[in-house]
Amino acid sequence: DIIVDNAGFELVTDLALADHLVASGVAKVVTFQLKSHPTFVSDALEKDLRETVEHYAALSSDKHPNAQAAGVRWQKYLDEGKWVCHEDNFWVQPSAMWEMPEPLRSDMKDRCDLAFVKGDANYRRLLGDRYWDYSSPFQDVVGCYFPCPVCSLRTLKAEVGCGMDKEQVERAKGLDDEWMVNGRFGVVQFGTGATR
Repeated sequence: DIIVDNAGFELVTDLALADHLVASGVAKVVTFQLKSHPTFVSDALEKDLRETVEHYAALSSDKHPNAQAAGVRWQKYLDEGKWVCHEDNFWVQPSAMWEMPEPLRSDMKDRCDLAFVKGDANYRRLLGDRYWDYSSPFQDVVGCYFPCPVCSLRTLKAEVGCGMDKEQVERAKGLDDEWMVNGRFGVVQFGTGATR
């Protein structure tokens, strides 16, 4: 699954990730977990995903051959069920992700081999929007409760975080006083998820 955050360029990068997962054979199906309505103007809904795919597929193959080919391929993934869209009200709520309701939790636990959590707001929800010691292991904070294995991809834009090596934190502080909030740094973190 890809837990999507924003429409626009960020959504295009989500589509590129899903494209790679399917084309490489790593995944047979990618489910996009999308928001049921926009809390913020940039929140990605199923219609945004479908309109983005349609836009790319309709591009001129002379002017934008790679982008157009991607759009055609993405539409085929949707048509063949290799890409599935799922909207849920939970993705627009301020609740911590450990409060994920049933049946969403059971569905992800039973079906999902790996969830990519994208975006700063989703990352903050993984941590309950609480302050953790930056060196607290991601597995202890998130991996222990999430319903399936989880990989978080985050550009740092808020003062919450975990799973960061103390030396790297000190290095970032030395390079930039605003290191936690200005988007210059990021993290990729993995947790095994709650025992199935």
